[in-house]
Amino acid sequence: MRLATLVAVVTTMVVAAWLVWRWDALPDTWSDEGIAILQSLSLESLPPLPPDPTNAVADDPRAVEFGRRLFFDTRFSANGAISCATCHQPERRFTDGLPKGVAIGVSKRNTPSIVGTPYSPWFYWDGRRDSLWAQALSPLEDPNEHASNRLTIIAIIVDDRDYWRMYKALFGEASGVDTMFSNIGKALAAFERTIMPTSSRFDAYVAAVVAGNEARQAELFSEEEIRGLRLFIGEANCTQCHNGPLFTNNEFHNTGLISLEGEVPDKGRVAGVREALADPFNCRGAHSDDPGRNCPELEFTRTGPELIGAFRTPSLRNLENTAPYGHKGQIATLADMLLHYNEAPDAMIGHNEAKPLNLSRRELEHLEAFLSTLAAPLPDYVGGEEAEESIVTTSSL
Repeated sequence: MRLATLVAVVTTMVVAAWLVWRWDALPDTWSDEGIAILQSLSLESLPPLPPDPTNAVADDPRAVEFGRRLFFDTRFSANGAISCATCHQPERRFTDGLPKGVAIGVSKRNTPSIVGTPYSPWFYWDGRRDSLWAQALSPLEDPNEHASNRLTIIAIIVDDRDYWRMYKALFGEASGVDTMFSNIGKALAAFERTIMPTSSRFDAYVAAVVAGNEARQAELFSEEEIRGLRLFIGEANCTQCHNGPLFTNNEFHNTGLISLEGEVPDKGRVAGVREALADPFNCRGAHSDDPGRNCPELEFTRTGPELIGAFRTPSLRNLENTAPYGHKGQIATLADMLLHYNEAPDAMIGHNEAKPLNLSRRELEHLEAFLSTLAAPLPDYVGGEEAEESIVTTSSL
């Protein structure tokens, strides 16, 4: 009797283990629907960069070169030591590795990467600017960033023989202060439009899946990474916000991130949209190059209390190179960020749109493993093959 009982117990355990193994086993292949989702996330699906009708020199190679020089020039700051590249460092995927940007002072928020951002209709965490060139102007006069002013900046351009020659070739002779200031932003934006992501291991894996090359798939992705990818597009519901080849919908969401200790909760998009609508350099403003002032983003933008505490969805490409995370840099590691989404705590202000994932520790590790496959070589950008240093032109002063 005891032997029969033992056999029954062992048999039950073996069957249970087999069922668990079958339940946990990875599917041998991707379904057609799964392949379509993977392709939608691949850089191969990234469309050509749309034109910016508000910026007549957006894709002019001369403006790109002019903007590149401006981006790395420290003379446009109050202390002569800060450039755009101080916070947007190419080697850090155009971030700075700090919770908040540090320049003349300390900025209010984390420095977001600008890789691929020309595809977004909104800029900054709260979307308070509606074009890349309007955004590029703000740090120049922000007291915590460059802490300069438009008259000083224009004087540097006019007094530098090379800069003045480049400016006039693009925009003509001197005009009003605000017009000249906006033109400087447009040149900076032309350069920033060249800063694009490069292919990652994930993109190579998708190509192998599409080609049906199983050997190459096994070479590129571990089982843990495949499980994480299946969670990402499935049960974890990450693609609800992190979709498309840049892994962002460029929309605004409240995900319940807790404010830093001692700080008042950040209102986010609800304040940012008001600022965007009032910005004199927006699409409707006098300095837009679009004669028709065709501004659907401004015309149809969402407003209202549902935007309280909402922030723009960041790209997930190159996550391991762009820590810390969150609009205040309040999340130190990717594992901590995944834990936050797994628990989805109540928001301090507004309403947390995320719902608890209730994933196991092992599943969270799988997700983190997959996200690491989005790391890629340094971004492509004009002049990126050169060793970029802060440029100070002295020959023409």
